[in-house]
Amino acid sequence: MTTTILPRPPRSRLGHAYGEQLAQHAPAGHPTAAARESAALTLAYRDRFLNGPAFLSQAERRTVVEDLHTAYELLRSLPERVFGGNVTELAAAVGMDPLQSALITRSARTGSLLPLGRADLYHDGAGFRLLEFNITSALGGFENADINRAMLAYPPLEEFVRRHGLRYRDTLGCMVRTMYAECAATIPTHRTPVVAVVDTVENFAVVGPRLQVFAAKLADHGIEGIACDLGRLTYPKGRPTVSGRAVDVVFRYFLAEDLTDPASAAQLEPLLLAAEQGKVGLFSGLDAELYGNKGTLAMLSDEQHRDLFDAAELACINRLLPWTRYVRPRTTDPGGDRVGMLAYALAHQHELILKPTLLHGGNGITAGWQVDTAEWENKITSAMNGPFVLQRRVRPAAEPFPDHAGGLQGLFLNWGIYLGARSAGDDGYAGGFVRGSTDPAVGVVSMGSGAAVGCVFHGGDC
Repeated sequence: MTTTILPRPPRSRLGHAYGEQLAQHAPAGHPTAAARESAALTLAYRDRFLNGPAFLSQAERRTVVEDLHTAYELLRSLPERVFGGNVTELAAAVGMDPLQSALITRSARTGSLLPLGRADLYHDGAGFRLLEFNITSALGGFENADINRAMLAYPPLEEFVRRHGLRYRDTLGCMVRTMYAECAATIPTHRTPVVAVVDTVENFAVVGPRLQVFAAKLADHGIEGIACDLGRLTYPKGRPTVSGRAVDVVFRYFLAEDLTDPASAAQLEPLLLAAEQGKVGLFSGLDAELYGNKGTLAMLSDEQHRDLFDAAELACINRLLPWTRYVRPRTTDPGGDRVGMLAYALAHQHELILKPTLLHGGNGITAGWQVDTAEWENKITSAMNGPFVLQRRVRPAAEPFPDHAGGLQGLFLNWGIYLGARSAGDDGYAGGFVRGSTDPAVGVVSMGSGAAVGCVFHGGDC
């Protein structure tokens, strides 16, 4: 009897089906025309848009969202599981300096912290693998649904989405719902709430125009939004005020890494005091930065902590996380054997990537396959015992996207999947977007490395 071995189903059946539809009907017009005409989208992404969307099946969506909620709860439990409830020790372990630790410890004592984050993932052909989990309110992505709507102006895609019953989530709407739940005590019910979108003085000089778009978009959700820097906040009677408008909630856009400057920390002090006194909601608290960094992922992955998790939790960690370890003289390899870190890193250079624990946006990352042996050894030696992790390389599977010649091309995607608070009938999926590259060997698929951006539709059978 002969056994027929069937090939693995291709990534994104709907992606292939969409490409076949375009090839058969040779549509006129350009799929990204409406996106390029949007002032808000071109401000955020210039003209770097993918020719089609990414597709996420219902089964994939349910699985990855449930895994991300599990990972979020595990990260939040690390102070208790690993450090006896001591938040300051966790802050030190992930590389925060004393000033950052003090600010975050104060924030941890103020208010609640609901799930809010963006997971950056590659799909390796078998499942999603988590590279980073950005747990903070400074996520970007508030234009995600605008990309979906702009792409739907292309008639072939609109017809395809309608025929297959596909959908998308409004990421900004999900953020707002999470903000309402987390800051309910300071949000008025008798008038329009005032929300200030706030960054540091230095950052606002760069991202201010985009945050002004963000603040204006809050009007679609019944909110008066104001974008400003920390230096513009004044505190009559202890309550933050901007241009004469008393603020109900500060939508935080600065990160822990922005607070090493004493001037920024001094400007933050009255805001933290106002939050502690219940005069303003701070969304999300600075303690979110404790959990949204690469160091905490290393703690979940590390062999020495496996006895802290039950079977279901370990299954999620094994499914979602690539091997990730702090850069220390001794470690455990993927098989659980004790090895010297430097020797292991040199022997497996082309399968490893070095990352700082706290920086964002691809800053400070070194991909082993992109440097020579001498530079790699120097990077690992310099990172030893510092705030760095080594992570096993994840090779993303190629996904089908329309090319410029009526066919399909394989792109390698960094999926940004957003997570918000769960509620009745809502599993907390807050939408997504993708960054796509033609280069399978790029260190990080990001806008900084030349990737283009696209939207995500979910549903159907892909």
